[in-house]
Amino acid sequence: MCERCSVCDLKFEREPGYFLGAMYFSFALGVLIMAAIAALLWFLTGWWITKVTIWAVVLFLPFAPTITLLARVLWIYLDQTVDPEPLR
Repeated sequence: MCERCSVCDLKFEREPGYFLGAMYFSFALGVLIMAAIAALLWFLTGWWITKVTIWAVVLFLPFAPTITLLARVLWIYLDQTVDPEPLR
């Protein structure tokens, strides 16, 4: 990940472990997406919950990198709203 934004020069990682909070966003987004996939699979196929859960996880895996990136962006937006970095 770049150290600073090339447009506005915002420092992305203020301190070590800065993106720890993004894991909560990532977890919530992942659960929501997997739950939607599982509900859709269950509705369409009528499989047992174990099979539906396994397939929901497998179908979610390609989205994991995108969800991680989106969670970091959401975390930066939240942080900049609550505690904006002063302009130089």
